[in-house]
Amino acid sequence: MMALSAVLRAMLTEVRRDVRAAQDRDPAAAGVGVVEILLAWPGVQALLAHRLAHRLMRAGVPVAPRMIAAAARSLTGIEIHPAASIGPGLFVDHGMGVVIGETAQLGADVTIYQGVTLGGTGFATGKRHPTVQDNVTIGSGAKLLGPITIGHGSKIGANTVVIHDVPPNSTVVGIPGHPVRVEGRKPDCPDNDWVHLPDPIADAIKSLAVRIEALERAGDQSRAPEPFEIDLQRSTGPNPAGG
Repeated sequence: MMALSAVLRAMLTEVRRDVRAAQDRDPAAAGVGVVEILLAWPGVQALLAHRLAHRLMRAGVPVAPRMIAAAARSLTGIEIHPAASIGPGLFVDHGMGVVIGETAQLGADVTIYQGVTLGGTGFATGKRHPTVQDNVTIGSGAKLLGPITIGHGSKIGANTVVIHDVPPNSTVVGIPGHPVRVEGRKPDCPDNDWVHLPDPIADAIKSLAVRIEALERAGDQSRAPEPFEIDLQRSTGPNPAGG
């Protein structure tokens, strides 16, 4: 009985922090009460279901954890495997299409937007899903694949495909993802400015285009045509007109 009460207290603490994460990181939740968030925020609902399913699975309870996960997926559009390890303060914004695999591990205060996949590659067993450290923000549609590690404080751009480890405090964009270090500083809060993310591939292509244009101009100048001259001197010999 004491063990059950301890579990319930721990779950209550986690749910409170999950609700607070929604209030802090979702502008639409400003001034919204706890009860309304629990009833209307699918990300919070999916987390509540997962925390219950996860504890039941760790306790060896059959069938029920997967049934809870399936029901939560049907209601919220968010699929979280009961065995996935999720730290406190996760915020899933909108959440439709989010998939978190069996061996995924998420740290504290992670932010995930809709359409994100934390998936595996191939049919390997064992650890096959990403490890996401604290204070990571993952943009809409991003795919993190395989047993990679996303360093704390990093930001994954929308629709990025990440298949390699990401250093801490980095920004990753592109397909496949390319990390760009953000001056080694840890963001104080999730940065939602997805429009101005650095793109090293685009920058390199732009530099090449400028260089090619300069070379073409130089080539055009070096191939300037010679001036056309007409010889107006009278040729020698008989006049073809006679006389």
